[in-house]
Amino acid sequence: MKNALIVVDVQRDFCKGGALEVPEGDKVVEPLNKYIEVFEATKNIIVFTRDWHPSDHISFKERGGPWPPHCIKNTLGAEFHPKLNFPSIAIVVSKANERDKEAYSGFENTGLQELLKELKIEKVFVGGLATDYCVKNTVLDALKLNFKTYLLVDAIRGVNVNPKDSEFAIDEMKKKGAIPTVFEEIRKLLG
Repeated sequence: MKNALIVVDVQRDFCKGGALEVPEGDKVVEPLNKYIEVFEATKNIIVFTRDWHPSDHISFKERGGPWPPHCIKNTLGAEFHPKLNFPSIAIVVSKANERDKEAYSGFENTGLQELLKELKIEKVFVGGLATDYCVKNTVLDALKLNFKTYLLVDAIRGVNVNPKDSEFAIDEMKKKGAIPTVFEEIRKLLG
């Protein structure tokens, strides 16, 4: 067990009909389920991150932030997508759960770094939502923390507030050392 799959924020509010819908956000579910199946079968670590905001979080427009209220803890919108496979071995990491602190990265004040180090994880594989925000920040933090980091390019979608935000985010992740990969390559990478 030297590998971890990090599934970033595949929550109802970021999917079709949600409060902060990521265009085609639902399309990450099927490929992520395939990755989850392989990681579960090979007894590797699976981590799900989630936004778990208080109702008056600093990122919300009412407090001067850029976003509508979303992923408020213990609400339907904060739940994981109903078709996302959730194995019993999965670890859930909640982030951005402090009223006055932003946290786009799954590593930010979550204990994820310590957990992965304790489990002697060397490689992380990151997919989910959204490419240009939480996926990007999670990947960049993983690289800073010296994990060999793979970006699951077939299992990400972006917000694209500006038309090329996701493209720029992917370029930045690659420049910092992230390795783009797709499902067909996963089994040999886990070896």
